[in-house]
Amino acid sequence: MTVTDLPVPAPPSDEVPPGYVAPYQNYVYAYPHKTAYRQLRPRPALTELWAHEPQDALSLYLHVPFCEVRCGFCNLFTRVGAPGELTTRYLDALERQAEAVREALVPSARFATAAFGGGTPTYLTAAELNRLCDIAESLGADLRAVPLSVEASPATATADRLAVLAARGATRLSLGVQSFDDTEARAAVRPQRRADVEAALQRVRDAAIPLLNIDLIYGIDGQTTDSWASSLDAALAWRPEELYLYPLYVRPLTGLARRGGRPDPQWDAHRLDLYRRGRDRLLAAGYVQESMRMFRRGDAPDPGPSDYACQTDGMIGLGCGARSYTRTLHYSFDYAVGAHEVRAIIDDYVAGTVADFRHAAVGHVMTEDEARRRHLLQSILQATGMPLADYRSRFGADPHEHFGAELDRWSARGWLRAGDARLRLTELGLAYSDALGPELFSPRVRAAMAAYEGR
Repeated sequence: MTVTDLPVPAPPSDEVPPGYVAPYQNYVYAYPHKTAYRQLRPRPALTELWAHEPQDALSLYLHVPFCEVRCGFCNLFTRVGAPGELTTRYLDALERQAEAVREALVPSARFATAAFGGGTPTYLTAAELNRLCDIAESLGADLRAVPLSVEASPATATADRLAVLAARGATRLSLGVQSFDDTEARAAVRPQRRADVEAALQRVRDAAIPLLNIDLIYGIDGQTTDSWASSLDAALAWRPEELYLYPLYVRPLTGLARRGGRPDPQWDAHRLDLYRRGRDRLLAAGYVQESMRMFRRGDAPDPGPSDYACQTDGMIGLGCGARSYTRTLHYSFDYAVGAHEVRAIIDDYVAGTVADFRHAAVGHVMTEDEARRRHLLQSILQATGMPLADYRSRFGADPHEHFGAELDRWSARGWLRAGDARLRLTELGLAYSDALGPELFSPRVRAAMAAYEGR
């Protein structure tokens, strides 16, 4: 199959054909999803959770749950605005949580990577970003010596904020542009002007942060192949070191969901066509496809550990929307999307004491089966795939012994390459990553996600 020979999933139709496999089912960026987490009873102490965990190459993630506006497609844990010095009180709580975590780690604990996400970390002022960096370093993370990735929006990527991040060691700035077309941005409930986006990109380049990532979305209402090509070309004009191409999803409780609309074969076919066109355009421009969504410029400098390395075991998350991962437990705080519920969770977090933060609140116990599924998902959804020898060394068996039915089904669909020392997806398999990933969810995780009551 050639790069351009990617079939659409079904002819335009409102009916679902027999045997139809929808290509856009679930974006698996972390497994299990937070909707599978439950209240932990009793709440385990962090000292017990981390006592026997490797701590020589931890990942650190700080979550800032504030945005200047909530995009119509967003189902992340975030709130609009932060009245009454809420950001100050939130940073105070981060400091208390950091103190509790520091008590649970060994003195020799070291961090290999760090990231600030949200929400929008650059919603914080320049002075508050300095304080955020101080909190990260209070745990022992040397931000100037490890890769540090920070998410930003065009409106908040101001010169003073970027100067702080550059001075404190930021190596990667991810800008959520989504579209360079003003009409498309409004359709996605993301009010912004292209001129403002271009100005923000210039400020990022002026700040000399080594790696620029631009996020774009395809499948927006009214988006055409021509307007998609125009956004791609506008992004490429800045020669970003990375580009992420995201398919639009309509999630429950989001702004777009309230407007109505549902995925169907016709929309799937349109998004798959836009994906193919975007992929081909970036490959022709010298980018290398790292996953379904991620493309890296072929001559870009080595970025160090990839973003998805922050999804590995040994991750410390600070903030009420952050996850932490040990080998036996994934844990966080409560999760919601609705504005009222998110605000209540943030209020509870900022009221927390050091003693409150010494125990995990919400989580999912990781069995050996879940660990195998997670490892396979994390590996096979990357374009380089998974070495069979790596899986055998970790789990003492061939992946076909654990997941033979799934692997056979993927091979029959043309999603897997044959006769290799590693499991790798074909071009078609990469395109169907959001269908392949959910097929590896365990019955236990499926049941927990199905029982979750969205709020």
